[in-house]
Amino acid sequence: MSDAPVQLALEGPVRTSRLLLRTLQPSDADALHAYRSLPDIARYVPFAPMSPELIAERLHGFWARNRANGEGEGIVVGFERVDTGELVGDLALMLVSDEHRGGEIGWVLNPDHGGRGYATEAARAGLGLMFAAGLHRVVARVDARNGPSLRLCERLGMRREATLVANEWFKGEWTDEVDYALLEGEWAGGGQQDGTSRIGGRSA
Repeated sequence: MSDAPVQLALEGPVRTSRLLLRTLQPSDADALHAYRSLPDIARYVPFAPMSPELIAERLHGFWARNRANGEGEGIVVGFERVDTGELVGDLALMLVSDEHRGGEIGWVLNPDHGGRGYATEAARAGLGLMFAAGLHRVVARVDARNGPSLRLCERLGMRREATLVANEWFKGEWTDEVDYALLEGEWAGGGQQDGTSRIGGRSA
């Protein structure tokens, strides 16, 4: 195994059957604000409802990146519906450990587009990007009250490994965390049948 840091890059749009995964652009500001400003969306995730000013700042900073070069870095990937061109959610793909080749995945979906499998489809493509980059293990850390995300992890075939009871003081209260994980061998054994392709490049 190489000692070099894992590098994760979105070198071009990635197409699934119904979605296009791509780098976020300043023109996405209104679409991002439509869901990232909602209290219900922010309830179980590590950010408060976002203002237009904060979203614009992120779009010219961290969210503009398309490459993570090692431990502690990550990228945020938007996903839009192919049929309408609407941005409906985004993924956070993080590199957690160079030594152990570990990563973490998270997601946010506009609730107007919920219940149709878009977050699952996007997250599956995101896992494909992460394992293709050479990661050995990817985790998802979910608030135990967040039923939709717990079910999404199950649909992705991730293994429920632990429930951490009252492990974090989060937004004014002690909360439980459920940890899911997937290994590269498990992904290669059946987790990558998602029909993704990289536009203008090789298959993903």
